[in-house]
Amino acid sequence: MSGRGNNVSIIGAGPGGLASAMLMAAAGARVTLFEKMARPGGRCSAIESDGFRFDTGPTFFLYPRVLEEIFASVGRDLHREVPMKRLDPLYRLEFGAGGRIDATSDIERMKAQIAGINPDDASAFENFLRENRGKLEKFRPILESPFSSMLDLLRPSVLKAAPLVRPWRSVADDLQKHFRDPRLITAFSFQSKYLGMSPFQCPSLFTILAFLEYEYGVWHPLGGCAAVSEKMAAIAREMGVDIRYEEPVEALHFEGRKVVGLRTSAGDHRCDALVVNADFAQAMRSLVPLSLRKRWNDRRIESSRYSCSTFMMYLGVEGKFAQLPHHTIYIAEDYQRNLKEIDEWKVIPADPSFYVQNACVTDPGLAPDGMSTLYVLVPVPHQGSGIDWKAEAAGFRSRVLRQFRKIGLEVSEDRIRYEKILTPADWEGGYQIYRGATFNLAHNLGQMLHLRPHNQFEDLEQVYLVGGGTHPGSGLPVIYESARISSRMLCQRLDLPFPEFSAAKIVAGTSGKPERKVA
Repeated sequence: MSGRGNNVSIIGAGPGGLASAMLMAAAGARVTLFEKMARPGGRCSAIESDGFRFDTGPTFFLYPRVLEEIFASVGRDLHREVPMKRLDPLYRLEFGAGGRIDATSDIERMKAQIAGINPDDASAFENFLRENRGKLEKFRPILESPFSSMLDLLRPSVLKAAPLVRPWRSVADDLQKHFRDPRLITAFSFQSKYLGMSPFQCPSLFTILAFLEYEYGVWHPLGGCAAVSEKMAAIAREMGVDIRYEEPVEALHFEGRKVVGLRTSAGDHRCDALVVNADFAQAMRSLVPLSLRKRWNDRRIESSRYSCSTFMMYLGVEGKFAQLPHHTIYIAEDYQRNLKEIDEWKVIPADPSFYVQNACVTDPGLAPDGMSTLYVLVPVPHQGSGIDWKAEAAGFRSRVLRQFRKIGLEVSEDRIRYEKILTPADWEGGYQIYRGATFNLAHNLGQMLHLRPHNQFEDLEQVYLVGGGTHPGSGLPVIYESARISSRMLCQRLDLPFPEFSAAKIVAGTSGKPERKVA
């Protein structure tokens, strides 16, 4: 093992691990990042084959402000490093119950879209934006700070935000103040699926997710979201980070409750602090002995609530789909039943809601000439359901292909030139995600703030968590924020200067400021 010093080891080159590597390297630490895959990004990596390129997981790039600030803090400009396009429409919503919305940040056009569903609801849009602008402003300090105990709930920032959060309401409940038509409630609440939750169970705080889309835009990084991960890895290496691909961590070394090193297939490595960006539940069960886990023992992990999973199809298809926007979401005719099938009954959906990304309409270089990539995501139960995906995958694939007709998309078998499918079983086995719950621990009130695994992990010493399994939670912006929270705490422990950003370094007129605001 190497000698002591400010040696920081990071497990996992996902978005949180990469952001941590950049920040800690900028602070002066010696950083080694271990990644079991052959490329960076984890669930935010690329799948490439036969000239086609797909994002593995996230495709919606929202609220770039956090990553802009991280890049600025290490002397880089996000928008110069990773060119992005702001999408208009943000996405198309096709309702199985009838109607369509091409969502846009243009307020007057959006009001017209809403009026096409229900004229009485059009005037509510500006009130929705105004209320959630205030909610985000009050809640931002909470999302940017660690929560280590119940006493943190007594901070002035939390007390100021509490009246706006309304913890007794769900997202759907909160939207009923604004909109009457159930399709419009769905239009501004389906975003809770970004957290893998039903809008009828997700706390009302998360109405800010839809607000972020309309206020700050939905962006497409050229090359996909994986291009962001790849650029972060390249910058980290330029900063001196030792990134070791295809070198999974096999065991941790302990002195009492303190992690002092780790073992990979290539040997042992000493560290003065460990950052864990692996799936939280899976990493705890595989790397940390039960005797050292007082709070997050196996019983606690098994009894926790987890997000849904996803059935994924990555299709390289002959031809172009000019009529299909970059993002299209189909909402099942009986959406509440669809949600119950996934979250309560844990059965394969009969009329599955689904999402299709037609990225080549914006970024044609993702496919060979004359061809397209279609990324298809279908929310399904996680592996606690008992569904045998080996037996069910083929039939469900056929069902999803038939569903395409509901968004005006026809994909015949003879046009498919490349295909890859991931089921919940693949997420669990191949990607080491506990129960295949692709959005990690659920974001119910019993698993938020100090009730989530802490950024400075409470069961061990010298261990810090980043990613969707810790505070603030899932989704790219808050995963990046988790890295910033944990890195700031780690810098304090190692007596290193945390690299703060300068607002002057952020490019004027980009996503740091919304294009439109309502008075």
